[in-house]
Amino acid sequence: MALKVRKNPAAPPPDIDRRQRGKGSRVTEECPLNRSMALLGGAWATHVIYFLSARARRFGELRIDIPNVSARVLSQRLRELEARGVIARTLTTITPPSAEYTLTDLGRELIPIVQAIADVGRRLATRPVAGRRGRGGVRTVAPLVG
Repeated sequence: MALKVRKNPAAPPPDIDRRQRGKGSRVTEECPLNRSMALLGGAWATHVIYFLSARARRFGELRIDIPNVSARVLSQRLRELEARGVIARTLTTITPPSAEYTLTDLGRELIPIVQAIADVGRRLATRPVAGRRGRGGVRTVAPLVG
């Protein structure tokens, strides 16, 4: 027997745009949450924004700041963030030539969001996950944030 679908009491954002796309009957929603998450989406994007929040950084400095990211992925993410208007790339006139990355006004608007996400991650590092069992029935705890 199927469960009855309950109405969601949370009202959708007022500027939500429900459109019919593609051949199927799925309705995709272009809403403020989707637009914001598109800016933050992608591996390491939040890390790039976090480390650019203090000052301009060069590519090599960002590689040191984010040691687990590969050069290829970091380069791709920087290009994507630049195309979305989150960061700006400035070529320096020093020898050898170099590029510095800085946050744009839009990127600076995202700093409180990224810092709030980091704060939640810090709190989760010490908090056990109640009632969840991992593989083999073993209780799991939140992973440590590094």
